Amino acid sequence: MFGKILKRLDTILTFFEEWTLFISVMAALISLFINVVLRYGFSYSLAWSEELVREVIIYTTFIGCSAAIKERSLIKVDALVQLVPKLKTPLTYFSHGSVLIFSGMMIYYGWLMAAMQVQTNQKTIILKIPLVYLYAILPVMGVLMGIRTIQTIYQDVIRQRSATDQE
Repeated sequence: MFGKILKRLDTILTFFEEWTLFISVMAALISLFINVVLRYGFSYSLAWSEELVREVIIYTTFIGCSAAIKERSLIKVDALVQLVPKLKTPLTYFSHGSVLIFSGMMIYYGWLMAAMQVQTNQKTIILKIPLVYLYAILPVMGVLMGIRTIQTIYQDVIRQRSATDQE
């Protein structure tokens, strides 16, 4: 039952991650391309294009954290695992626990920062996008990272159980 729920969440989150990353990167790419053509072809520059690209980079970085957990491509140092292979499983679970703690902090502090932006009602300089929309990605990213980490832990437990059953 739990595995089916995680599988369904994986399908939904993968769809969300892939399409939001695709659409946002394409929007930034198109606006940057138009800005380059205008700058070098017509000596005219769009001020909002650079701000849009900056916000897209921030957004895609945070959404990419969730996708990196799914693909198991977070940065890690595995020198100790190579020296002492028996520590691989405990260190893997320690790493998962650290990511869960980090995602909890992102949810909590991201929520506080987004709430602060609601109170101050700040907007970006050129596009006039309310900063609360930009800061709201922090708790969302924390939730996505937490779900992806739980999925990864579940996969590790299932893999470990099947390995011990085969022995």
